[in-house]
Amino acid sequence: MNITIAGVDLAKKVFQICVVKRNTVLSNKEMTPCQFKEWLANSTPMTIVFEACATSNYWKQTAEQQGHDAKLISAKLVSNIRQTQKTDANDALAIVQASQLVDVQFINGKSVAQQELQSLLRTAGKKGTDLFTTGAFPRCSLCP
Repeated sequence: MNITIAGVDLAKKVFQICVVKRNTVLSNKEMTPCQFKEWLANSTPMTIVFEACATSNYWKQTAEQQGHDAKLISAKLVSNIRQTQKTDANDALAIVQASQLVDVQFINGKSVAQQELQSLLRTAGKKGTDLFTTGAFPRCSLCP
C-alpha cells in the first residue's frame, strides 16, 4: 500500500505533525495553527489522525474540507502505545503507530450542528435554563 498517514498532536500554540509513508517517518516537525492550515491546503490527500481533545473536532472538519481522510483516536490508546518519554514528537509518532493497529476503533467526530447543540445545552445547564420553556426547543407530544 502507498498510504501516507500524518499523526497530529494538537496544542494551543504549536502542533507537532509526524508524516509516515510505508513505515518510514518522512518528517516530524512543529507548526503553528496557521502553518498547519496552509499545510493541509497544500498537501496531497492523506489520512490525518488527531488525538481526541477539545479542538480535535474543529481540526478534523478542517482537514476533511481540504480533501483529507481525517480520524480521531483515543488519547488513552496513544499513551499506551508511546514507548519513550512524553514529548510532542513522541506523541505525534505514537498517534500514527496507534492508528495502524489491526482492530483500532476510531472516535466519531462531531458535526458542526452537533457541536452547536452541545454548546447550547451546556450554556443552558450552567444558567439553569429550561430550553423547552425558552422556546429554543419546541415540545413534542411525548414531552410532559
